[in-house]
Amino acid sequence: MRVHQILKSKATSGVLTVASTAKVSDAAKVLADNRIGSVVVSDDDGQTAIGILSERDIVRELARVGRACLDESVGAYMTSKLVTCTSQDDAQDILGKMTEGRFRHMPVVEDGKMIGLITLGDVVKAQLAVLAMEKEALQGMIMGH
Repeated sequence: MRVHQILKSKATSGVLTVASTAKVSDAAKVLADNRIGSVVVSDDDGQTAIGILSERDIVRELARVGRACLDESVGAYMTSKLVTCTSQDDAQDILGKMTEGRFRHMPVVEDGKMIGLITLGDVVKAQLAVLAMEKEALQGMIMGH
């Protein structure tokens, strides 16, 4: 299965973003309000992903510097070394990258522009759907259908 197939199956197609100048507390509110684990950082209204800020990033900084980090800019704490994929990448490869890199969110980029975001959950769901189809096909062959 390819990334573009996963993106088509998602309930929402847009990507929530915050500016690098936004306060960490504002980004935390976006995460909480939308019940998501990370938000992409973009300074051009979602055209280009320059970073990502996750719940883990915020919790790590809260433990390290305390509540003061909530008044700092997202740019100070975001992960700026992004691992991205394209719509033509294979889900199995993406799963390997996410597992190896220990992250759960990956921007999808085409021609330098962000076109979506896939999560570890999206990839696992897609892989389970493929396995279910293969199982049904094998059962059909065994049963003679």
